[in-house]
Amino acid sequence: MVGFVHEALVHHGDEEFRAGAEAFLRAAVDAGESAIALVDSSRRHLLDGLAGTGVRLVDAERLARNPARLIPVLRELVDSADGPVRCLADPMPTPRHADAAAELALHDALLNLAFADTTGFALRCAVPAAGAAAAERTHPVLVSADEVRTSGAFSPGAAVDAFGATLTAPVEALAAVHFTLDDLPELRDLVTVRASAFGLPRERALDLTLATNEIVTNSIVHGGDRGTLRLWQTETTFVCEVTDSGHIRNPLVGRVAPVPATLGGRGVWLANQLCDLVRIRSDASAGTCVQLQIDR
Repeated sequence: MVGFVHEALVHHGDEEFRAGAEAFLRAAVDAGESAIALVDSSRRHLLDGLAGTGVRLVDAERLARNPARLIPVLRELVDSADGPVRCLADPMPTPRHADAAAELALHDALLNLAFADTTGFALRCAVPAAGAAAAERTHPVLVSADEVRTSGAFSPGAAVDAFGATLTAPVEALAAVHFTLDDLPELRDLVTVRASAFGLPRERALDLTLATNEIVTNSIVHGGDRGTLRLWQTETTFVCEVTDSGHIRNPLVGRVAPVPATLGGRGVWLANQLCDLVRIRSDASAGTCVQLQIDR
């Protein structure tokens, strides 16, 4: 059985997207394979021609808001299928801001690690023609209306490189606190108060507080007993950033469903479920930076 196939469907608009998606998914149905379209709700109408063909449509709108949620969903779809799977993915056609676009690019790179040992899985990711150059680094094969070609710029190490990069942050913040274990109660109160003042509903402010508590606890346990919490806001987003001197060696952290019988591994997973975006970068010399974002 063929191993993991990761392709970019490069298109110049809706009609090329529709044609490429339909051809890929109809071929799966004809071959007796599971055919899945993981797409944003804005794309579903473009696949109306597949109604009744056996193609499964999965709404990715909420999932893709934080791209870190996508790999676990794909893993579940593949593991639960009876035989080979072909999936057409267009979970975030228009990233809402630069941070979301960067995390979607990291997700594309991480797919090559997450499914490296998986057989019988072909994933075709829709990419607008304007993004083809970036897609070449993360997709071994590019498919368009005119050709199928191997990417000369594909880098198997792109995910590790991106995960070890530096996240930017504003020079000025609403608050910056150096913490140890004894500071946890005060940190929780600080996040809740500041997030509520920003205008987040109480439920979302508490979600952010819980996520921050999990990441700060990880810093204390794994990052040298101490770290720094910084808070800031943009016009639409409230951000909690946790930095420490620790090093996360697994770029897939928080993207593998925790096993009930195993201790650990739940903090980042929980943060991914609670937040609109979670950005993690870690390097042996620079340490670890986690940015938790919730939109107003």
